[in-house]
Amino acid sequence: MENGNNNAVALQNTHVKLLAFDLLSLTQFPFRSPDAATSFLRRGIPISRVETLGTITLLHLKPDRLLRFAIDDGTGCVPCVLWLNNANSPSVVRRRRHELAARFVEVVKFGAVARVRGRLSRYKGCVQVTVSDVVTERDPNAEIFHRLDCIRLARNCYNLLPSPSLRG
Repeated sequence: MENGNNNAVALQNTHVKLLAFDLLSLTQFPFRSPDAATSFLRRGIPISRVETLGTITLLHLKPDRLLRFAIDDGTGCVPCVLWLNNANSPSVVRRRRHELAARFVEVVKFGAVARVRGRLSRYKGCVQVTVSDVVTERDPNAEIFHRLDCIRLARNCYNLLPSPSLRG
């Protein structure tokens, strides 16, 4: 059974819950992948999607283009980008994404606690999250529960996956 191969891709299309320090320490493939979203590794395991939670900081809106912000979870600040320029796209999917993005702009407020999901990408050589979903958290315990989830998942799931280089 090729368990190593299955484990190597086990996180590929999953929103991996990570704290900022872990997310910001992801390594990039040594080569330029045609799909930049899959060019990040955690302990040798490819990761393309992440989920993080924290306080929104560093808000910068370029109307009809993009919204840049950062999520600070106390361990670091994760750069995030929300693209807003698909309104006139011939693609129904892109127009739908634009409608969602316009709603997300309403949610992203400086100082709010938010949960962000998205694809990993790079900008100026650094990892960032290209946002696909953002939700304001109202539960005052959301941050601590997220932090505990990240620690539990790292210990019991993510760190137990064998690195592809360890396969036999």
